[in-house]
Amino acid sequence: MLIEDGRPIFQQIAERIESDIIDGTLAEESQVPSTNEFAAFYRINPATAAKGVNRLVDDGILYKQRGIGMFVSTGARTVLIQRRREQFFDQYVQPLSREARKLGIEPDELADMIRQGEHALQGGAQ
Repeated sequence: MLIEDGRPIFQQIAERIESDIIDGTLAEESQVPSTNEFAAFYRINPATAAKGVNRLVDDGILYKQRGIGMFVSTGARTVLIQRRREQFFDQYVQPLSREARKLGIEPDELADMIRQGEHALQGGAQ
């Protein structure tokens, strides 16, 4: 995921941490790598890494324990999943529905198409 051209590095750091929380790599109440560890691993300025981490602190996803480090907040995974679901709806579902309407695809037919796509992803025949 990191590091892509065109998007701020601090944003990519924050998204990486969010993804690790969502997929369970970082459990709630577990310690997050330090900004210096992120900086060394990705070969970026520690201030850039700190900006991404601090964004998550500001959002309540992470919290600081002075002298110890950063930790994943209780409930962070639920908050992040809800936020991603809303983004998914805005970025994918609404445009898909608009395009389907333009093409005359009825909601039930669209749902069938989505099920066929899911089936294909699971290795089945369409």
